[in-house]
Amino acid sequence: MRILVTGAAGFIGSHLVDALLARGNEVVGIDNFNDFYDPSIKRANIEPHRDDAGFRLVEGDIRDPEAVEAALAPGIDVVVHLAAMAGVRPSLSDPALYVDVNLRGTTTLYDAAVTAGVKRIVFASSSSVYGANEKVPFEEDDRVDHPVSPYAATKKAGELLSHTYHHIHGIAVTCLRFFTVYGPRQRPEMAIHKFTRLIDDGRPVPMFGDGTSRRDYTYIDDIIDGVVCAIDRCEGFRVYNLGESQTIELRELIALISRSLGREAVIERLPDQPGDVPATYVSVERARAELGYQPTTAVEEGIERFVRWFRDLARSER
Repeated sequence: MRILVTGAAGFIGSHLVDALLARGNEVVGIDNFNDFYDPSIKRANIEPHRDDAGFRLVEGDIRDPEAVEAALAPGIDVVVHLAAMAGVRPSLSDPALYVDVNLRGTTTLYDAAVTAGVKRIVFASSSSVYGANEKVPFEEDDRVDHPVSPYAATKKAGELLSHTYHHIHGIAVTCLRFFTVYGPRQRPEMAIHKFTRLIDDGRPVPMFGDGTSRRDYTYIDDIIDGVVCAIDRCEGFRVYNLGESQTIELRELIALISRSLGREAVIERLPDQPGDVPATYVSVERARAELGYQPTTAVEEGIERFVRWFRDLARSER
């Protein structure tokens, strides 16, 4: 099976490339190495596979039809579409960029996939589509018509585009709503990575609100297992939640990281942020039943693993 991974050098993308090559798939990756965060981090993520006979990297943007056509040229069986402008808070300051990358880029990719005869697409959506939904746990059939950030709106729109291309062209599309993914290689601005770095440096940790907001944090290995299951069982049009089905308060998360580092956290209390939601809490029963998804990493274990990786990275940089 030959698989195209968009955003292949990113946090989730590079882990997926690892997993697919390990199981014997041929992989084509496309990534534009933009400066949303340090491009050298993404290059390091993908560097181990530069000389792998089963891997080919296209440096290009999903908004560029020629780059996308080059990535699809070898004959692709499945596209896993991870590339996007990510993050709720950054989307508030530049919504036009998020719309351009996440919607025009997705449309360009899907048009090229149709032309290339691709039959299956796995689309990376987000828990943010649930907005400030007070009904928990979140289930795939809940209404998601009230996003509270431009990023969330583009992910909801991406799901709608996916259904449209399935309906018109008969492509099987599986949309996966990721719930706050963390682990080694996590982007440096994301909460767990940022908090770990600040606590380790003895600097204040910004805590927005009263610390009681809750998130369903999902370890990277569990997310990758879910994506691989979706690749193998992509049929029709289907939406799945991928998460851990357990939540932790923000203040508890900070305390957990602090204990794992063996350092006291200094808290900087700040007002609630626009675009934030009070809780994300997921039901993964559909993914369990239909994909065989089985998350196994509790947040306590996942934080320990992340801190070990963080310290190993710090030592290597020194």
